Amino acid sequence: MSAQALQGAAIPGPVREVVEALRRAGFQAFLVGGCVRDLLLGKVPKDWDVATSAVPTEVQQAFRRVIPTGIEHGTVTVVHRGAHVEVTTFRSEAEYVDGRRPSSVRFHTDIEADLSRRDFTMNAMAFDPSSGELVDPFRGQEDLRAGLVRCVRSADERFAEDGLRALRAVRFATVLGFEIEVGTLAAIPKTIDVFRKVAMERVKEEFQKLLLSPRATQGLTLLERSALLGAFFEEAVGTDFAACGRAPADLSVRLAVLASRCAAPKDVVLRLKFPTAVATLVAQLRTAPAMPPPGSSDVEVRRWLATVTIPVSEPALALGLAEARLSEELALRIRAIAAQQPPLTAKDLALKGQDVMRLLGVGPSPVVGEATRFLLALVIDDPTLNTQDVLAERLRAKFSTGSPHAAG
Repeated sequence: MSAQALQGAAIPGPVREVVEALRRAGFQAFLVGGCVRDLLLGKVPKDWDVATSAVPTEVQQAFRRVIPTGIEHGTVTVVHRGAHVEVTTFRSEAEYVDGRRPSSVRFHTDIEADLSRRDFTMNAMAFDPSSGELVDPFRGQEDLRAGLVRCVRSADERFAEDGLRALRAVRFATVLGFEIEVGTLAAIPKTIDVFRKVAMERVKEEFQKLLLSPRATQGLTLLERSALLGAFFEEAVGTDFAACGRAPADLSVRLAVLASRCAAPKDVVLRLKFPTAVATLVAQLRTAPAMPPPGSSDVEVRRWLATVTIPVSEPALALGLAEARLSEELALRIRAIAAQQPPLTAKDLALKGQDVMRLLGVGPSPVVGEATRFLLALVIDDPTLNTQDVLAERLRAKFSTGSPHAAG
């Protein structure tokens, strides 16, 4: 989308009204950052951010409902006609002391000075939907057209200020299909120590977006090349990134690809701050029994399904296909057999625990577990046996009087 076409962009009414209300009150106000970038790319922004010359107290006076979300840094959230619009005062920033946040901010009235503190040129543009004015002091439009991620001014300085920016550069390049400008890319390894200061929760958010991208293979390669991957996920360095690209966009499956060399995959995934359920599934996938070999019988497939369980079988198949440990033909057979919902667990048996105790004349005891395992093995080998009458007959024959396991 051209700068001229921005004026006709589909900007939600409440967002336009927030900008217009600030301007009527005598302040400068612009849409800024990611929403301007997305509009120029022809995308629908997820968030709408406004920058203004009004200080937070003046913004609070201009609107009925304002949430002081980050008021110490000049940010409030205006709630207008159901929309939440983040409004931040034009500001400059003092030295970054923790590799993540400035030690202090100073409010001012210069939009270009405000844009100069931002990370990348494509995020350092401001647009006034009322007048159609686009402020682009760092040629962000040119970089968007060229498909380049470029830091505002000095890449060394931008990455030294905020360690997360280096990972964001790789994430933007991956998700948008862009290249990272040479100087910007060269600055990443030099500022790895700053990146290491970033909270893993923030790293995880960016890494997940990259990992689920259709260009995950390229993104992972770029992470490794820039030394970022080794700084937070050393176990994944040198793994088969192409397998991630072949895998479906499933977080657990792609993490399992990268955890192929991990001795304790669950611990690694938890260290990266992913949910416990994701870490547990990754561990299950990495420790699952070997896939049935080509030409396996239906019985062998059912035994494999019973071992891995039906819920884990689909991501296990996806992982096997991605890592070329499984043929498409065999995967289709396994999926077809799983779709038949054969009895694979004790819950699937036609005879329940109470039935077994009644038939054998026993109470809760180890013999009940032994009988259940016996019946389950029968029906996994031949699902047609899973009826109450047949299983009762087989149970009596197995545990008849005189058997060492008979009820006594």
